Amino acid sequence: QVTLVESGGGSVQPGGSLRLSCSVSGFTAAHYCMGWYRITAKNVREGVAAIDDGGTANYAESVKGRFTISQDSAKKGMYLQMDNLTPEDTAIYYCAAVAGGGGLYSAYCNGGLYPHDYSYFGQGTQVSVSS
Repeated sequence: QVTLVESGGGSVQPGGSLRLSCSVSGFTAAHYCMGWYRITAKNVREGVAAIDDGGTANYAESVKGRFTISQDSAKKGMYLQMDNLTPEDTAIYYCAAVAGGGGLYSAYCNGGLYPHDYSYFGQGTQVSVSS
């Protein structure tokens, strides 16, 4: 059974930072994509960042230069470092994973920013940015 569990959310002021973690268990694929997406209070769903087993990463334009995705080399976890946060980043953040070869831009992953391309999802962690 594949389980993804997010942690690290919280409340920060604009300009602050948070580091989200996604603990992964039961996911044994040698080739895969993993990513983060978020859902705002207005129910807007947005892919935020993604990474494949080779380390290739992709980011939404709205977070480029501010967010950094990384992964544990043993596939035990994935991380999202979020800097210079703004109120527009307020959302529930989810981690997700899908097995498949060919890298981040393959038919399996499709760039990694579309939640519907993933097979496994965590339960989400709330991020709130306000002054």
